Amino acid sequence: MGDKAHTHPGAAGRAQAAGHPTSVRNVVLVGHSGSGKTTLVEALALTAGAVNRAGRVEDGSTLSDYDEIEHRQQRSVQLSLVPVEWDGIKVNLLDTPGYADFVGELRAGLRAADAALFVVSASDGVDGSTRMVWDECAAVGMPRAIVVTHLEAARADFEEMTRICAEAFGGDDPDAVLPLYLPLRGPEGPDGHAPVTGLIGLLTQKLFDYSTGERKESEPGEEQSPLLEEARGRLIEGIIAESEDETLMDRYLGGEQVDVKTLIEDLERAVARGVFFPVLAAAPAAEGARQGLGTVELLELITRGFPTPLEHGTPRVTTVDGRPRELKPCDPDAPLVAEVVKTSSDPYVGRISLVRVFSGTLRADQTVHVSGHGLADRGHEDHDVDERIGALTTPFGKQQRPVSHVIAGDLACVAKLSRAETGDTLSAKDDPLLMEPWEMPDPLLPLAIRAHSKPDEDKLSQGLARLVAEDPTMRLEQNQDTHQVVLWCLGEAHADVALERLRSRYGVQVDVVPHRVALRETFGSKAAGRGRHVKQSGGHGQFAICEIEVEPLPGGSGIEFVDKVVGGAVPRQFIPSVEKGVRAQAAKGVAAGHPLIDVRVTLLDGKAHSVDSSDAAFQTAGALALREAASDARIHLLEPVAEVSVLVGDDYVGTVMSDLSGRRGRVLGTEQAAAGRTLIRAEVPEIEIGRYSVDLRSLSHGTARFSRRYARHEPMPPQVAERVLEEARAAS
Repeated sequence: MGDKAHTHPGAAGRAQAAGHPTSVRNVVLVGHSGSGKTTLVEALALTAGAVNRAGRVEDGSTLSDYDEIEHRQQRSVQLSLVPVEWDGIKVNLLDTPGYADFVGELRAGLRAADAALFVVSASDGVDGSTRMVWDECAAVGMPRAIVVTHLEAARADFEEMTRICAEAFGGDDPDAVLPLYLPLRGPEGPDGHAPVTGLIGLLTQKLFDYSTGERKESEPGEEQSPLLEEARGRLIEGIIAESEDETLMDRYLGGEQVDVKTLIEDLERAVARGVFFPVLAAAPAAEGARQGLGTVELLELITRGFPTPLEHGTPRVTTVDGRPRELKPCDPDAPLVAEVVKTSSDPYVGRISLVRVFSGTLRADQTVHVSGHGLADRGHEDHDVDERIGALTTPFGKQQRPVSHVIAGDLACVAKLSRAETGDTLSAKDDPLLMEPWEMPDPLLPLAIRAHSKPDEDKLSQGLARLVAEDPTMRLEQNQDTHQVVLWCLGEAHADVALERLRSRYGVQVDVVPHRVALRETFGSKAAGRGRHVKQSGGHGQFAICEIEVEPLPGGSGIEFVDKVVGGAVPRQFIPSVEKGVRAQAAKGVAAGHPLIDVRVTLLDGKAHSVDSSDAAFQTAGALALREAASDARIHLLEPVAEVSVLVGDDYVGTVMSDLSGRRGRVLGTEQAAAGRTLIRAEVPEIEIGRYSVDLRSLSHGTARFSRRYARHEPMPPQVAERVLEEARAAS
């Protein structure tokens, strides 16, 4: 690569709809917050001629205007698409958030892309979350390349950064991660720092000088020869090792000179197959310049080395009733299968859906079938509806450029799909299909909210429904035990953005309240109770007396009611009334207002009146009897216990296990997972892990993840239970 001369393409750089899948490249940019992804996208757009020297599009807006900045620390929190054109190829650049709370947007970008560009800062290195995403890409064989940014930093060292990347990403084969170019530094400035002014191509042995703001090609000087020789030899051996020509290595080691054209072709094939991962350097253009350092080389790699959509397998497709359906990969003439990878709201246009077409052709004004299945646990109803496609557009800055159709392999925006949500499938109305959903991270941070005022209460339900429709990583829960509305989020920043969207987009002001865990109560010992409900106030009175015995049962037994009345002391028609009153009181609780479980209630005796006894009277008597029994018994508070699995780097195992113990957790065991990672299994009271997603990220420097599932309820320690009971008594 790097052997072609390029001129500034001007307006041709502003990509429209693609004509064939082979002329599309879908590339997702991955990297931690601050690594320079958005700046790199802008630099590539400038080099491709999609923006002018001031970084602006035709309407005067900038590409960064497309990014939605809603968090108070000005983090980019949404996936954004910037299409450009280079050498007749449409390149869809998918810029993803770098902050861990918005990993759902990252996963959407990975789904929509066919290759990944990992952006690494020379001043910050490789963080744990970036390594985890690399492993995800490796698991599905996604082709990858690495771009080193921030070379202007005082302590930036490209060679050292390349070594770190080889260690972090190379696994068992660090020679699969090698640079294609070496940075060339100019003379030292007054501060002693030598800026990067150009690149030396290791294969072509050409020097590309960017010092004037435009890429100029020349021959390297003799002083660069020693620098070239060793790095070039390693690169050639690395490419040949991944070559599909098994004889090439023997010929090379035997002294045969391999021509550059063959090496470049083998490199391109190895990158497209996801077995070789080149490292490049890039920097934004200086003020007034037309090309940023390394951007031409990067666009060459994307257009010539990254795979076309035809080479990327289509996710599993079924009919809506689950029968497998085989489709020819990325065929514009095949049945329509497209997927909504992102949903957003525009105050003027309404809902906008970013769609990747995997098969067939999506056309403006056609009617499609929308299928959404499998996210009912997150507040998304399963649905199968027909909707009419409105305007099809390709985004750029604040502009939406209309297109008539979108072929398989391309991406575009669809306006005003009222029912389609992120993750839904669009298919032909007469041939409805469903794509297997991508893996969504489980939201594990609860945010309990309530409407701030009566007008907010009226709008809350609709606002929350729209919020979760846009973001499938968010789960909406209407907790029947605590009567709280809970938004489950991925972290604090995710929660902050959700609250801001409710306020600014949907006009709903909410208050955050302490999240309550669903506790239970049970009897710790056998007890007896007498319920007497006798009233006379003119006309028919109320008369019911019942005597019960309550005893604890093993966990999971629920409420068991036994009738042992003899001699008709309680008439048969009122025994179900006693049981109904007992169960109603059990649901309300007998000590701290939490449901009573795992007890046997035995009705032993009672009295009735021929006129004044009634169903209501015996219900009341049953409830009173249970409350009296509780007043003389030892009541245990039961708390939910979760089974927690933590996947963590070996360096942090001790820290995480110690923290779990401090949360009253019981470690059940550990096992070796992937290389350098350990899976810890433990049981932890849910009341102790409300903020665990935030705390674990801090403990492990972002390298750990965990899952949880309900195991059972078990008695609280006495000192904790007493505190809860005191709070309940104070509240009453």
